[in-house]
Amino acid sequence: MNNILLFDQLGAILKKQKRAEKDLKKIKAAFDFAWRLHDGQYRASEEPYILHPLEVACILADLQVDTDTICAALLHDILEDTDTRPEEIAENFGEEVLTLVNGVTKLSKYSFSSREERQAENFRKMFLAMADDIRIIFLKLADRLHNMRTLNYMRPEKQREIAQETLEIFAPLANRLGMGLIKAELEDLSLRYINPEKYFEIAQLVAQAKAERDNVVRAIIEKIDNSLKNLHIKATITGRAKSYYSIYSKMSRQQKSYQDLYDVTAVRVIVKTEKECYEVLGLIHSAFKPIPGRFKDYIAMPKNNMYRSLHTSVIGPRGKPLEVQIRTQEMHEEAEYGLAAHWKYKESGSSVKTSTEEEKFNWLRKLIEYQSDIKDAQEYVDSVKLDLFSDQVFAFTPKGDVIDLPAEATPLDFAYRIHTQVGHRCIGAIVNGRIVPLDTKLNNGDIVEILTGKKENPRLDWINIVASNQAKSRIKLWFKKNLREDHIVQGRNILEQEFTKAVVENYVREGKILEIAKALNYQSEDDLFAALGYGEISLTKITNRLKVSELAPKIRTVKSTDSKKPGKVIEGLEDMLHHISRCCSPVPGEPIIGVVTRSRGVSVHREDCKALKDVNPERLLQIGWNANSNRQRAYITKIFIEVIDRMGVFKDVLGKISDNKTNITEAKIKKTNKNFAMIEVALEIFDIDHLNKVIAGINSVSDVVSVKRQQSGIASGH
Repeated sequence: MNNILLFDQLGAILKKQKRAEKDLKKIKAAFDFAWRLHDGQYRASEEPYILHPLEVACILADLQVDTDTICAALLHDILEDTDTRPEEIAENFGEEVLTLVNGVTKLSKYSFSSREERQAENFRKMFLAMADDIRIIFLKLADRLHNMRTLNYMRPEKQREIAQETLEIFAPLANRLGMGLIKAELEDLSLRYINPEKYFEIAQLVAQAKAERDNVVRAIIEKIDNSLKNLHIKATITGRAKSYYSIYSKMSRQQKSYQDLYDVTAVRVIVKTEKECYEVLGLIHSAFKPIPGRFKDYIAMPKNNMYRSLHTSVIGPRGKPLEVQIRTQEMHEEAEYGLAAHWKYKESGSSVKTSTEEEKFNWLRKLIEYQSDIKDAQEYVDSVKLDLFSDQVFAFTPKGDVIDLPAEATPLDFAYRIHTQVGHRCIGAIVNGRIVPLDTKLNNGDIVEILTGKKENPRLDWINIVASNQAKSRIKLWFKKNLREDHIVQGRNILEQEFTKAVVENYVREGKILEIAKALNYQSEDDLFAALGYGEISLTKITNRLKVSELAPKIRTVKSTDSKKPGKVIEGLEDMLHHISRCCSPVPGEPIIGVVTRSRGVSVHREDCKALKDVNPERLLQIGWNANSNRQRAYITKIFIEVIDRMGVFKDVLGKISDNKTNITEAKIKKTNKNFAMIEVALEIFDIDHLNKVIAGINSVSDVVSVKRQQSGIASGH
């Protein structure tokens, strides 16, 4: 494959943007460098690997980002997938390019106890890196977008896993950064793999309505265009169908069919000035009947992702409702490209950012940095996700500055968003001129003034009042630092109540407490005691580890990258070697218990497993499924189905299992007597709800007598 021909696609985009010659040479050098290093590597599609970084670079070039970002796109996988040293990137392309490449490189050289922990740490690294340089997330979004475009080459379970992750993290992140084009495509592609039936149903409905939609759009564009000429306003007017995911969300949220939805079609009017936006709005409302309650002024009150536009819904030609969006060209670029619009390539060869533009993503830096004291990676990611992606409330300072907060936020959240010290010293709040309690829920447009005292005096019950994780983490940190000695004493007392004072002192002398502290990311015994006293860590986590160290000292902990291990799906077994017991095959959602074995770590059983009756109670650990895990992993579960023996009954039972989208790994039927047979199947089950649906489906088959799960070598009734 000719590297010159390959580069032509990217080169054509760059030349249209009139890039300086030195920038073109630098980008071509980065491409040649990546070409050599990825030579002989192929993707799942069997295409040369170099096509992936090239496509990522093209996506970013279309956003008109700066030269260093495009170079980093071409080089973004070489630290992870080749033997290249970081110094080589810095020597050839500069420290800035190296920083960007480092920011998107996964933590592949570290060991983790589970796939979930690895993913959480990778996201933590990404969020923290993006606080230093927002271009890192442009790279990550472009990388994910191309991976989603080529997802059809992956296994179905991997497709669903990646699509779900994209919908939960990357699409909301693109939206929060105002990158509407990328957000819409990520959502549509995610829907295609998460719910393909609904995706193709909507695609077909949109296609079927195209001719009628085009006629309606043409008619309204013609009418608007003629009216604008009379006002001597020059405008660009376009029409389109809303994205598939947007339509799907409206159908789900409003419980309506496609035909009953308003505004599945949108007309966009782009004018020169903000004043003309409002003039066009008046013109449209006089030409078409507006739908009450459907006007939104995002120019006067921009969205939290900087989106500005006027939205109105009207009854268009032929009585069809549609949405009209009115904005300036600058607003349009911000709506399509978001923060990336502020890194637009300038002919000087760099992306020049003003202090005003820097301020536009300061909120992002602050939110991410506020979480930096959270030790657990998954908790960190969940915290950032909540503050970044939740619904927002916009309130004002007395000076008119906009403060964006999560829904259900209170004046305390407002105080901590202004500054940590303002939060700690808060003694009251005035909302819209009236003194209100600190637990008052704020509404959009509220004007909030915070009353402060001279000394810091936060209260622990404030944690139950605030809605933002930023405020929660600041309050917790204050108590952690200021009441440390009390927490150490309290934590030690808790442990002594569980084991007796003499036993705990012995554990300290033997170094077992320090060993457990280190395993849980604490530096000393006192740090662990303080965390226990403060409530940062549960007693169960410590007692489980102490039991394991006593009963099976050779298998205390494990660091593994094996994605098949349950990892953080199970609470109370972090970093401990463990396995799912085959005798009862527990699945997420049902009560479980751990059994310490002498050679295989902790065996996870159903709480009602008959094999537990002969187990020494000292070997039992209190554990449970992690309710926050996304349950993408399947667990093998055997069930036994007694049926009346007839022609086709085996096929009918397997058909019902398949109807519930359940993978069958093993199936056999054995005649038990003249009239009856036993079907044994091994299924891939995600959780107890999934299993119950499968069993209900099987029970609906005529001639099914009973359905039972395997239990300690025998079938148990279900």
